Amino acid sequence: MKLPIVIIGTGLAGYTLARELRRIDQKTPLTLITADDGHYYPKPQLSTALTQGKTSDSLITADAEAMAMQLHATIVTKCPIETIDLASKAILIREELLHFQSLVLACGAEVIKPQLKGDSIRDVLSINHIYHYATFQEFIKNKKTIAILGAGLIGSEFANDLSNAGYKVHIIAPAKSPLDLLVPEDIGKILQTALEQNGVTFHLNCVANRIDKISHGYNLELSNGNELEVEFVLSAIGLKPHIHIAEKAHIKTNRGILVNRYLETSSEHVYALGDCAEVEGHVLPYIAPLLNCAKALAKTLSGEKTPVLYPAMPVLVKTPAHPIAVCPPPKDAVGNWVIETKGTDTYALFYDQKQQLTGFVLTNGAVKERASYAKQLPSLI
Repeated sequence: MKLPIVIIGTGLAGYTLARELRRIDQKTPLTLITADDGHYYPKPQLSTALTQGKTSDSLITADAEAMAMQLHATIVTKCPIETIDLASKAILIREELLHFQSLVLACGAEVIKPQLKGDSIRDVLSINHIYHYATFQEFIKNKKTIAILGAGLIGSEFANDLSNAGYKVHIIAPAKSPLDLLVPEDIGKILQTALEQNGVTFHLNCVANRIDKISHGYNLELSNGNELEVEFVLSAIGLKPHIHIAEKAHIKTNRGILVNRYLETSSEHVYALGDCAEVEGHVLPYIAPLLNCAKALAKTLSGEKTPVLYPAMPVLVKTPAHPIAVCPPPKDAVGNWVIETKGTDTYALFYDQKQQLTGFVLTNGAVKERASYAKQLPSLI
C-alpha cells in the first residue's frame, strides 16, 4: 500500500496545501495531524470579526470531519506529535508509528508572551486560534475598557475592530507610532490620528511592566510611571515561528524552520511552509506567501519539482479607519522614503541608491493602486 503524505498542522497552511494537492492528485493517501480540533476558519478575520458581527462559531466554515470528506484525507485531531523518526520516515502518535512518503511541517506560529510582573499575568490573553477568540468574546462581555499591548499590525487591527464595536481602547507600545516595523513614522502617525478619532487612546514610548487585579478589572503599571485601570488586557506583541518539533528532530532552524526554494528542510523528504517556515531567509507570516508556497509544494509532492516564487506581495492592514497597503523594502535596503499626500490619500515610496523603487506604503483611497505599484518592485525570490 502506498505510504501517505503527512501534514502536521490544520491551520491555513496545512489545509491550503491539502487543497492544492487534491487539485492535481486525487489518489495519493493524505493524512493531516493536529493538536487541536481541526476546524477550518479564515484566521485573518479574527481581528475584524466584531465589526462584522461574527462569533467564533460563525467563523468556522467546516469541522474536521467535513474537511476530511472534502479532501479525501484522514484527519487526526487533538493529537500532539510525540516524535519524528527521520531514519524510519515515521512519526510517533499515540504510541504508534505512522510511516510517510513525505512529511510537511505546517506548524504555524506561537505568540510572544509579554514580560509582566504582578498577580494577574495569566489573565492576559493573546489570540492565535479560534478557541482563543471564543475565550476573548466571552471575557469582554459587559466590559467597556480594554488595553492592547502592541501597536503592530494585529494590535492596530484589533484596536480598530474593538473601537468600532463601542469599546474604549488603550494601546500600549514602546514604538513612536503604530506599525513602526512596517511603515515610516509619518504614515504611522496618520493611522494613529485616524484611530484616535475612532476612540482609541495611545500610550507610546512605554511598555506595561505590571498587571494586578483590582475590584473592577486590572491596574496596569507602565514603564513611564503612569498607571492605567482597564477591564481586560489583550496582548498583540507578535508571533514567532513554531519550530520546536523541528528542533527536537534535529532539523535545521534559525528564526523559522530553514527551507530552500523547494521548501525542503535539511532532512530528506521533510518540507515546511507557512508561518513556521523561513524560506530563503524570509519569514513572512502573511496570506500571499503561504498561497505561493502551497501551490509550488503541491506540484513538488506530486512529482513535478517546483521552486516557490515570491513576487512583491502587498500586505493589507485591515484598519478601515484608515486603510493601508504596504510592501516594505528589504531590511538591509539603503535609500530614502518619498512621501506625497493627495487629499486624504498618502503615497510613500522607497527608492534605493540607484533610484529603484523597492518598497511602498499606500493609504486610504491609494490602496486600490497597490497592484500597479507592486509590478514595479523586484521579486523577493
